[in-house]
Amino acid sequence: MRAALLLPLLVLAGCASTSPQEGADAVATLVQQRLGVAPRLAGPDAQAVSQEVEALLKEPVSIDAAVRIALLNHPGLQATYWDVGVAQADLAQAARLRNPALGFSRLSGHGEVEIERSIGFDLAGLLTMPLRQRMEARRAESARLSVAAAIEGHALATRKAWIEAVAAGQSLVYARQVNVAADASAELMGRMAKAGNASQLDLAREQAFHAEAAAGVLRAQRALDGAREHLTRQLGLWGAQAGYTLPERLPELPAAPRDLARIEQTALERRLDVQAARVSAEQLARDLGLTRSTRFVNVLDLGYHNKSETGSARANGYEVGLELPLFDWGGARVARAEALYMQAVYRVRDAAVNARSEARESYLGYRASYDLARHYRDEVIPLRKKIADETLLRYNGMLASPFELLADAREQAQAVSSTIDALKEFWLADCALEGALGGRPNKETP
Repeated sequence: MRAALLLPLLVLAGCASTSPQEGADAVATLVQQRLGVAPRLAGPDAQAVSQEVEALLKEPVSIDAAVRIALLNHPGLQATYWDVGVAQADLAQAARLRNPALGFSRLSGHGEVEIERSIGFDLAGLLTMPLRQRMEARRAESARLSVAAAIEGHALATRKAWIEAVAAGQSLVYARQVNVAADASAELMGRMAKAGNASQLDLAREQAFHAEAAAGVLRAQRALDGAREHLTRQLGLWGAQAGYTLPERLPELPAAPRDLARIEQTALERRLDVQAARVSAEQLARDLGLTRSTRFVNVLDLGYHNKSETGSARANGYEVGLELPLFDWGGARVARAEALYMQAVYRVRDAAVNARSEARESYLGYRASYDLARHYRDEVIPLRKKIADETLLRYNGMLASPFELLADAREQAQAVSSTIDALKEFWLADCALEGALGGRPNKETP
């Protein structure tokens, strides 16, 4: 009767799936809900993934396309993604018993032969299998949260890299325009100096401005090269794929900033690092219960045993192997489990404190960056344009010298460069806010 009850458990123990796809699908669903893009394990559909990436690279890579490429194509992210496969294998292993031990001995002498046969099973493993399965299920859930957090972090880093690269390209275009204008002004000043209408000091100043503008082009080109390579690494591209194109300009500033409430509560509810810390603490609390329940019985083997001797009938019986708690009463294992649990509790508390603070800091930075970018857009640039228009009118009416016109052009160039930087900082602050809150509060993206 007992054997009949144990048989289904033994059969089910060998049926638990070791395929990583189950855990990968759970991660993909979670990431899809948070980012709108689902990652995929690289495997048999690698060719389809490659074709999808190539299709995305044919057009200028938008920020959403960059995130999609990174989640599909980045090899380091794929390596992290396979952690769910490891966790799934451990979960399947917890549903399996140790293989039975088969024993055989044969002794002969003085015309007699003695043969002993035995087969043993891990009875303790069978009795604690449900507990071990629950433990590994919690570990698998923790692994899924950790992998999802890594994927989300990589997506956020890709968004930032995209913003940096597009801003660097926009700055380079403007730096070249400034250099062309500086070259023309230096040439004009040279002609005026030859005609006696400008001093050598004035000429030297314009030539110095031209030299600085040329240096600005070199700095902007270096910044663009570095930003593109960073983005290329985030996307996992190489070879001909690294020749992808990007939009020429950053997105415009939104009409209004996000007005978010309960940012601390949102961070605690959505951030995966906080969720992972909670799951780990719960897992250790339940592990502590298992450690206490098995502190005395660590090894328990049950087996069938028979013995036969020459001229005697076969003797049948059973044997039990039990570890006696003479030297190790399990107190150290329990103390270790309790220490790990208290460690996990304080890690949850630490994660919550950091999440609250980072949410507040990021939102304040986001609003400040928006106000600065809007100030440049609505105040500084319109005033600079008005000054330029008025100076040009005065110059055409012979009421202003060319020196005033050239000086105003230099100041206007600095204002435009600062505007590009302010817009870039705003979108970076927007990404930082996303990371601090555990995902975008809504679906709009730059």
